Amino acid sequence: MPNMMLRTWRKHPLEAGTLLVLALLAAYVFVPRPANAVLDTGSRLPSGPELELRIAAMQNETLPFGTLPQADNGKARRIFYKVPTTAYNSLPGQTDDTPFITASGTHTRHGVVATNFLRIGTKVAFPDLYPGEVFLVEDRMNPRYHKRVDIWMEELADARNFGIKYVTLEVLE
Repeated sequence: MPNMMLRTWRKHPLEAGTLLVLALLAAYVFVPRPANAVLDTGSRLPSGPELELRIAAMQNETLPFGTLPQADNGKARRIFYKVPTTAYNSLPGQTDDTPFITASGTHTRHGVVATNFLRIGTKVAFPDLYPGEVFLVEDRMNPRYHKRVDIWMEELADARNFGIKYVTLEVLE
């Protein structure tokens, strides 16, 4: 029987080729393949920490501008000596693409400090520079600056005149 089929295929090679092409075409058309479609769901809704940050930023917009949380001037929990301290402004070259929004989602204002080695929300004081004033860590710096503090200032000239100073930093809470 196999010999007979082989002879039939040799007699009619065009029919065998046609059958092969038809079989491949049928497999291509009828065999399911993974889809390469992109589903556009419109604007992506944030979730988790991103959502919380956006909600906090929206709530902050309704607060009166320039108010700072009141801090009790208690005893310093920890004191760092000779901390490199600089100043920054809300300029695009010194910040990310949202220059007036801090890493915590609040607006920049007097009393805001940026640092990477303290938690956001930590109250700090600079007794040598600003006696009696309490600052709040609400922003972050470039990751290459680990043990450094940046004080936000409204005027560029003030920040440039500030330069870099090695000061005592008191962590209040």
